[in-house]
Amino acid sequence: MTNQDINHISKKKKVYAVSKSFKKYLKRYGREMSLPISYDTLRHFQGSFPCLDSKGNDTLWETVIYNPTITKEIHQALIRVYSLLKAAGANQAEEHLHVERIDFCVFGNSQPFRVKVVNNYNDVYSYLYIKIADASRILGLELEHLLSPYSINYLVDDNTLIEEHIAGVPGDIFAKDFMNRPGYNPKRIAKEFVKFNERCFARLLGDMRSYNFVFDITPDFDDIQFNIRAIDFDQQSYEGRKNFYLPQFFKENKVFVELVQQHLNLEVIDQYQQEERAQMFKRIKAQRHRLGDLKASVDKDELAPREKVEQLARELAAYFGNKRFLESKGMAEILRIHLRELVVNHLKKG
Repeated sequence: MTNQDINHISKKKKVYAVSKSFKKYLKRYGREMSLPISYDTLRHFQGSFPCLDSKGNDTLWETVIYNPTITKEIHQALIRVYSLLKAAGANQAEEHLHVERIDFCVFGNSQPFRVKVVNNYNDVYSYLYIKIADASRILGLELEHLLSPYSINYLVDDNTLIEEHIAGVPGDIFAKDFMNRPGYNPKRIAKEFVKFNERCFARLLGDMRSYNFVFDITPDFDDIQFNIRAIDFDQQSYEGRKNFYLPQFFKENKVFVELVQQHLNLEVIDQYQQEERAQMFKRIKAQRHRLGDLKASVDKDELAPREKVEQLARELAAYFGNKRFLESKGMAEILRIHLRELVVNHLKKG
């Protein structure tokens, strides 16, 4: 498979509606609730202007403007959404919060709104995102919460998805401006990329190019630690190519692959892969009942085109030498077999 093949993505992904069974799961686990504003309501803006960064560069976001007669109502609803997401609905802080800006991004599948909420007392701000509720994306968020080292905060109401901002330095900016800073241990960066690569493949999260993940940088008592977090879940169990779920194959991540090749030998890479699988195995055991409920809730749902399901089943069957993939009826079944093959069975053999 060529780099051109790997880096080609379906230009427009279909939005998959959240099924009744999936909604029932989301409600059971506190993800689904009635919200005071919808994605469709935010689409009724009157105008927009480019949102520039601190250096005056175009961010590809547009700051939107609403009719003055409804602006206050929209802002109040968004502050309420902020309280539901951040404080489980407690409204004591709402009187000293305000919405400073609402941005819209026409690019990408989710076409998100980004809302900047500011605390009047200290000017500290937070962001939240409002997107179209897409079943495969929500599945990706839930799997990130259950199988990664990080918790994910989001809410769903009908066709509206609310997501918390995931803080960090975007991977492409990290590679350009941060990676070679004095005091940044390249071996630690390489180690984290190996583990991130393994996590994405295990739970079939695709399209992890450098601009779709962030680096969380934490000074420790004797060194600086790095963690990589995914921030885009549109391509959860969606594409048909196996290598699409391995960040190492994207040309945008070449700098990190070269770092791994330069600083880690095969034995160390295998060690880090084994460590990541061991951690995922522990999470699978701890969350086995919830994961079972999740699979049952989406087992019959369409999460990707049939031809992509069949292609991925063929490629994984050939990769693992496991014909059970070929019997899969959908992406949820492929994911279950894949987790067992890559994580559970691997550790049992070890």
